[in-house]
Amino acid sequence: MFNIKSYQKADSIQEAVRLLQQNPQARLLAGGTDVLVKLQKGKGHFHHLIDIHGLDALNFIKLNDEGDLVIGSGTCFTIVEQSPLIRQHIPVLSLAISTIGGPQVRNMATIGGNLCNGVPSADSAPPLIALNAALTIEGVDGQRQVPLEDFFRGPGMVTLEPHEVVTAIAVTRENYAGYHGHFFKYAMRDAMDIATIGCAAVCKVENNLLKDLRLAYNTAAPVPIRCRRTEQKACNRQISQKLLDDIAARVSNDVKPRTSWRAAKDFRLQIISTLAQRVVGQAILNAGGTIQ
Repeated sequence: MFNIKSYQKADSIQEAVRLLQQNPQARLLAGGTDVLVKLQKGKGHFHHLIDIHGLDALNFIKLNDEGDLVIGSGTCFTIVEQSPLIRQHIPVLSLAISTIGGPQVRNMATIGGNLCNGVPSADSAPPLIALNAALTIEGVDGQRQVPLEDFFRGPGMVTLEPHEVVTAIAVTRENYAGYHGHFFKYAMRDAMDIATIGCAAVCKVENNLLKDLRLAYNTAAPVPIRCRRTEQKACNRQISQKLLDDIAARVSNDVKPRTSWRAAKDFRLQIISTLAQRVVGQAILNAGGTIQ
């Protein structure tokens, strides 16, 4: 049963910020696929809702004058997944989103909501972290930008003040031009399941040399995580099966999985290692590399 004490509809981002400032205990409502479920199950410790669903200022996908790809935080997953701009420039994000829930969920859930929940299993997080995405956040003091990698503080915790709204997610041209990627989600079921482990890799290949690699996971730590030490050891090496083997062997040093009812820690570590090899390997092939 829903225990909603107040509901307000914001007509703009600025009004949403003002309403949040007036009532710091309120929760934003965009797609509602998480917020309303928590309320229905009695798990939500919030009873005041501010509706931002349908705001044009949050619902867009565009290339700006610098060639950066910008996604409004209120854009639903279906629109993001099917966007020609996304599929052309960062198809790894489209691939990851296609694994989220089912069509009904993707038609309602928003990309901003998926990130703001702060859950370790957010499927949109690994590809966006691998693409060095940054968030635009608006509050009473104006706008600020935060790298997505720094946005997550712990399970269910993000770097948002009570009066702030995430308005957009941006991937700069320098972080996607010339890069290719891949994503794979390992789950116990094929349909509408939370990831046991999700892995995204983005790379740049020149003359069969791995010039740059970015590797990120969800559900491999208390927050979505990037494997920087593994990346550093892999960059500027000739592409070979040995390189992939080394990546798979090193990646366990960058992650902190835990045992849960979904999977044991040791099993997660095995999947993390296997996915590192397979996902990076496919990203290299997508970039035109040859594994020798």
